[in-house]
Order: sequence, then structure tokens, then C-alpha cells
Amino acid sequence: MDSTFVKFASPALVALAISAAPAAALEQNCRFIQAKADREACYKQQEEELAARRKPAAPADKSSTLQSLQQMRQDDDAVYRSISNICRGC
Repeated sequence: MDSTFVKFASPALVALAISAAPAAALEQNCRFIQAKADREACYKQQEEELAARRKPAAPADKSSTLQSLQQMRQDDDAVYRSISNICRGC
């Protein structure tokens, strides 16, 4: 092989390896653990971390939710009033 090819290909391969998904990297680390109990503990920890990442964000304050619901109700009331003022069948 040409030495210039190796010089340019190596950084590209390193960049590709670094950009790989972190979850896949963690899984590979667990896969190579020899002791079964340690390997299973590693997989369990990965599952917990993945579940924590997938967990929805904490709900907003109840007071802010209540305020937004009240604002929506006021907007709805305004729309209903404007609709009732429309002449039907005139």
C-alpha cells in the first residue's frame, strides 16, 4: 500500500470509530467481560441507563399547567362568543 493512503485513511477510520453510537460501545464492553455475574451486572446497568434516558421529562408545575388550561379555556370562550355572533341563515 502507498504510505500516503495509510496517512489519510487512519484519521478517517479513527473519526469513524469515535462517531459510533455510545450505546453500542458500551454493549461491546459488556460482551467481553469473562465472568458471567459481572457481565450480567454490566448489561443490567446498561438497561437502567437506557431506561433513564428514555424516561420522559418531569411534568411541568401543576400551577403552570393549570394556568395554561385556564388560558385555553378563555380563548375557547372568546371563539364561542364570536361564533355565536355570526348571522346564520340571514
